[in-house]
Amino acid sequence: MLDGVKLGVIGGSGQLGCAIIQGLVAAKAHPADQILVANRSGDRGDLPDGVRLVSDIDEMVGACDAILLSVPPANATALRLRAEGKLVLSVMAGVSLAQMAEIAGHDRVVRAMSSPAAAGRLAYSPYMLGEGAQGDGAVAEELFGAIGKTDSLTDEAQLDVFTAITGPVPGFVALFADAMISFAREQGVDADVAERAARQLFLAAGNEMGVEGPSPAKQVQWMIDYAGTTAAGLEAMKAAGIERVVHEGLEAAVEKSRRIANHT
Repeated sequence: MLDGVKLGVIGGSGQLGCAIIQGLVAAKAHPADQILVANRSGDRGDLPDGVRLVSDIDEMVGACDAILLSVPPANATALRLRAEGKLVLSVMAGVSLAQMAEIAGHDRVVRAMSSPAAAGRLAYSPYMLGEGAQGDGAVAEELFGAIGKTDSLTDEAQLDVFTAITGPVPGFVALFADAMISFAREQGVDADVAERAARQLFLAAGNEMGVEGPSPAKQVQWMIDYAGTTAAGLEAMKAAGIERVVHEGLEAAVEKSRRIANHT
């Protein structure tokens, strides 16, 4: 479905926009010479060779079939595009479908969430189709599926949940890894050794859970049932309220997502 579609990206020189472009090109899902990026500075950064920079947004919109918005959410509401007849997609946290329709001037819009892991085609990018984009599901599926995993949602509020859970890479996972490194250092382990061990642990754990197989809940229960050293640690963490702490942190992130585009 992306064959012959010229894609314009506003915010393509930023971390997330650039990562999505890198992933699309690496996956051979979209040729670099069919991607235009609105960029007034002329700085290409890490954009793939062949991607063309355009200084004028209106010129870029006019030349493209689909537009991807990846600007800071606080700056999004000031955008106004001349995008009649164009599919407009967004990966901007907290910017609603209604706000996107105001930006685009119509409701052929798709709201999604992704992450910089898109560069390595490891992002999780759920999306929701706007009223006028009900016929564009195949395009959204192919675009976001090329940079990792994707799902179509029917409840827009869930996009804020995924902004909190899967948007920050490594985010919360890095916090847990840092806590483990801190513990090891308190036990006298060399800082470099502790970090190397934690990195390898999370790499292995990611590979283990990244394939189709037992759910994380089942894997935890197997460890507890084995009644070894890990079981003792898991039971102590559960008793200390680790689930409550994680839920409170994610709730704070979800609430911030819902306020961020409104400058609050």
